Amino acid sequence: MPERAKHISSSFDAALYSLKNDVLMMSSLTDRIFQTAFEALLKRDSDLCDHVIAEDEEIDILEKQVDQDGVSLLLRFHPVASDMREVISAMKVSTNLERVADESVTIARRAKRLNNRPAVLELALLEPAYRLAVSIFRDSIRAFAEADFELAQTLKPKDRELDAVTTELSEKLVVRATEDSDFVPSYLDLIFVARALERIGDHATNIAEDSFWRDQGADIRHTYKH
Repeated sequence: MPERAKHISSSFDAALYSLKNDVLMMSSLTDRIFQTAFEALLKRDSDLCDHVIAEDEEIDILEKQVDQDGVSLLLRFHPVASDMREVISAMKVSTNLERVADESVTIARRAKRLNNRPAVLELALLEPAYRLAVSIFRDSIRAFAEADFELAQTLKPKDRELDAVTTELSEKLVVRATEDSDFVPSYLDLIFVARALERIGDHATNIAEDSFWRDQGADIRHTYKH
């Protein structure tokens, strides 16, 4: 390889490594605020809610950085197909992480509202959906970080399971609301939390699909068996 080509290749590799590192930093921050938001909900801790809302700003800044660096990489190096997929998937994963963080902020805001009212026992019904959403999210990050395309393929069925759990939960809460009108605002907040968990599953599945496309060059978004 000529000296200049070697230099360009090593510069590209270093820039790509930095880009992926920023995405992984985003993923650990996002994981943390997602966990904190749900902890704030369970513990009725409004200070923790405020912490989640403040930390979201850092994730927004990182997403913009990843976007700018990704575009700069594409313009500077004109990478070949597989390298181009590395850059584009990192940018798309970063966008989905930012959306998971936004849904975590939704959970924190709803938790703050709930904290101003008497506690409702139905809060405990959200825990299975949360555990499933966290599991899907962490597996999607592992698929991205470790280029585990087989793991990436397992997440859509889990996301469907999460959809079913959150739908059933929302239906139960609607029934409770008709039975006990005093708690309607709280049940509504819990329904919005359930919806946020369902959307986190969707964004995590997008991350897994983008990782699969990067590693295998194939789009699996509409190819799952039911």
